[in-house]
Amino acid sequence: MSVNDVGGRRRFEDSEYTLHIYPGSIAEGTIYCPITARKTSTAAEVIDALINKLQLEKTKCYVLAEVKEFGGEEWILNPTDCPVQRMMLWPRMALENRTSGEDYRFLLREKNLDGSIHYGSLQSWLRVTEERRRMVERGFLPQPQQKDYDDLCGLPDLNEKTLLENLRNRFKQEKIYTYVGSILIVINPFKFLPIYNPKYVKMYDNHQLGKLEPHIYAVADVAYHAMLQRRKNQCIVISGESGSGKTQSTNFLIHHLTALSQKGFASGVEQIILGAGPVLETEFMAL
Repeated sequence: MSVNDVGGRRRFEDSEYTLHIYPGSIAEGTIYCPITARKTSTAAEVIDALINKLQLEKTKCYVLAEVKEFGGEEWILNPTDCPVQRMMLWPRMALENRTSGEDYRFLLREKNLDGSIHYGSLQSWLRVTEERRRMVERGFLPQPQQKDYDDLCGLPDLNEKTLLENLRNRFKQEKIYTYVGSILIVINPFKFLPIYNPKYVKMYDNHQLGKLEPHIYAVADVAYHAMLQRRKNQCIVISGESGSGKTQSTNFLIHHLTALSQKGFASGVEQIILGAGPVLETEFMAL
């Protein structure tokens, strides 16, 4: 290692970053507090800077929590952990939209004497949330990323624009399946996705529609168990434009149905049915 390498590394470690810490109910009226820190700055040092900047009570004990998903689990940082290093592991999109605070973010929490975390009152948090909403409306904070809905019936504002935007957002995340009640919308990704292996067959076995992420296996599973319980024939209608993936969807349906019926035993039934597919399609086109 040369002297220049050492100097470059030192300059990199001395670079300053801005952390956006959300104090919640600890500092009412403050949406987030920007703190300048280096890559080697510890959580304890960041908390000290927060205490001074927000003029918090120094007799109380505070901790930093990292959240990697909106409404998700909070990971409490140790005093020696480096928040900047953890932030650098976030996706690029999260780093570019840190002011939204919707997904990846740091929270300031108060620690009780027994070691538990004090979350404050719900009303205080709601007031902070309302203040944040007003700042977004005034343009002081960017618009939060829209949540995608796995069932279009759950859209708060149902129109053509919101429907298409929801499908587009899900497709960008490689979520090609979306429900409309009991109807399944499929967008052809024109590539293979690793969501059709035996693990998914077992995952969707005997599950109520809508309990898991939308999937064509879920539709096949509901039809299969409805047939067993009601002792009546079931029908699955597959419709779409040419090239939309109807044949491949049919193959996935048959694969799941045969897997459910055979329960892991080897059988040639699936290949026989799949082999008849092209013949049936040719006859249909001839008619």
